[in-house]
Amino acid sequence: MQGIVFLGNKKLEIQNFEDPKPGPDDVILEIQASGMCGSDLKFYRASGGPSSLGLGGDDKPVIAGHEPCGIVVEVGSNVPKNLAYKGMRVMQHHYSGCGICPHCSTGWQQLCVDGVKAVYGVTGNGAHAKYMKCPISTIVPLREEISFIAGAAISCGTGTAWGALDRLDLRASHTIAIFGMGPVGLSAVMLAHKMGARVIALDTNTQRLNRSIEFGADHIINPEDNADVISQIKDLTNGLGVHASIDASSSSIARLNAIKCVRTWGKACFVGEGGDVTIDVSNDLLRRQVTLIGSWTFSKHGQAECANFIAEKQIDVDKLFTHTWSLTQAKEAYELFDLQSDGKGVFTP
Repeated sequence: MQGIVFLGNKKLEIQNFEDPKPGPDDVILEIQASGMCGSDLKFYRASGGPSSLGLGGDDKPVIAGHEPCGIVVEVGSNVPKNLAYKGMRVMQHHYSGCGICPHCSTGWQQLCVDGVKAVYGVTGNGAHAKYMKCPISTIVPLREEISFIAGAAISCGTGTAWGALDRLDLRASHTIAIFGMGPVGLSAVMLAHKMGARVIALDTNTQRLNRSIEFGADHIINPEDNADVISQIKDLTNGLGVHASIDASSSSIARLNAIKCVRTWGKACFVGEGGDVTIDVSNDLLRRQVTLIGSWTFSKHGQAECANFIAEKQIDVDKLFTHTWSLTQAKEAYELFDLQSDGKGVFTP
């Protein structure tokens, strides 16, 4: 089979790999959809392999893609029939750990005490290919009401938004400000809206910001139009500020504003990776009783909960995707995605 491999420095290749065979505790997926995630750009742009980014691995060619969704086509000899069977529709939780530590046993394999064994699509072969081998411990059933491309989104970007909202304990009576209208931010808008919250969306990209209205944003703010973001948010909240905020942009300015815009006793959550932020600890946090939360993706159980919520609320996650690609279009797909100017892309091998 063929698979997409990141070479670094914004280069990739479509390389040949042997079709995977399941071990006793594995399943083989025929990939129906493999999403493109903003995190992929770290590896696409990197000057070296995964080890240069502190992710381990031996820098041998690895198939990219950590938003897998597909159909089980082969099952290992030790896999119980109630966990997986041929023809089963599934997503994948793209981390593998020891399986028995306190974190792995509760679905947080990315927090494994012994260290993550594999991050699929980074240090282990991912989903930008026709087939993918997965440990049964990483498989999450996909309900019939949810499309394969929606399942791919839930497998990382949309699931990450769910994880942040869960950490914030968002309620229908709350107002939330969401910074950054990439796929994670738009997912957060969509989910928060369906939870009944009032949503303020912020971005400097007019095209992405306007899309947030379609996803349920009640108000939009472009910081380039008016730099005093905090005053604008307070004007919309009777001078109090929002109950909660999410930064999905990784911008230092947005992160600081995400803290400053919440009201006394409010909660701010950082989701965007990398970078830094400088805060006045006393005035920004302590003396307003503000809670600052870091949220890294989601648990395997959270992924299933997110999918169930989407199915029950009949949320159209498919509209996150603006481009559908074949594997042979990988170069064009990632060159466009690298511009970070449009929506989300998905490969349908």
